[in-house]
Amino acid sequence: MNIMHKTVDITLGDMLERIAANPELPLVFSYSGADIRPGYHVTEVKAGQFSALDCGANPETWSEIFVQLWDIEEGDRTHMSAGKFAAIVRKVAEHVRLDGSAKLTFEVSDGVGPMQLFCAGTPIIENGALRVSLEPRAASCKPRDRWLAEQPKSVTSCCAPSSAKSACCA
Repeated sequence: MNIMHKTVDITLGDMLERIAANPELPLVFSYSGADIRPGYHVTEVKAGQFSALDCGANPETWSEIFVQLWDIEEGDRTHMSAGKFAAIVRKVAEHVRLDGSAKLTFEVSDGVGPMQLFCAGTPIIENGALRVSLEPRAASCKPRDRWLAEQPKSVTSCCAPSSAKSACCA
């Protein structure tokens, strides 16, 4: 049974904390309407420090952790345990500085189709597994996102009120 849950930009620390409470459970990622195959591999964990200028000419800096998943079927393997996933991350942390407060992004491919970027929902226990719902990472306009966060809940678009149009990017 594959129930989709609202995704948020969870951090690496949030993910590892949830895993630590349930290390024996199989870790099952769901994306594009299906579960990842039991033979999946964590093929890469990388840390990025980014500096950018957004569309409103505001400087932006952030940290992000990318976990690459190779969605394959391999023999009679079962989904890896949450503890094994945590052990892989710990091994990477021996060689690469991983910021626990960094946003977590998953890169997923079956080795044939192009890699896709996903944000992750909070891991939940469901049907005897620790499940993580992955949703496509959408583009966003940071000035608009900041403006919306400051508005009363009844306002839905930064470009609707004429007095706010300067807050939007062109």
